[in-house]
Amino acid sequence: MNVNDLPVVNATLNALSTLFILAGWVMIRTERKVAHALCMVSALVTSAAFLACYLVYHFLKAGHVTHFIYPGWPKALYFFILGTHTPLAIVALPLLALTVIPAIRQRFDAHKRMARWTLPVWLYVSVTGVLVYFMLYVWFPSGKI
Repeated sequence: MNVNDLPVVNATLNALSTLFILAGWVMIRTERKVAHALCMVSALVTSAAFLACYLVYHFLKAGHVTHFIYPGWPKALYFFILGTHTPLAIVALPLLALTVIPAIRQRFDAHKRMARWTLPVWLYVSVTGVLVYFMLYVWFPSGKI
């Protein structure tokens, strides 16, 4: 594996996070609390692995920018997705901390209050991360890596 393999690794980790987040939401809605905790820990682990790989990729590819070259609606859609994904990804990290810490402390009232905000943000960031990958590297590739 080399640095050029990391975008697909990142997309895979984001997709796994999405699946774990959705499974965790289903588990808590059906009152399966242990399964919920396992799913959410798995989502945290895959998200943390994504963040590590993402940072390594951008550190190793410093100065390299992948441009979205397709005009028209694909470009507008790409920049809309990226423009919402990026700030929400920044917001997601403190939201996750503010959601996980009360759960660890067994303050489930506070955990539930924060999770109502964190879940949609985290889910959106995970899904749009996969979409950004597909738009840049699969559906509308620039031909350069």
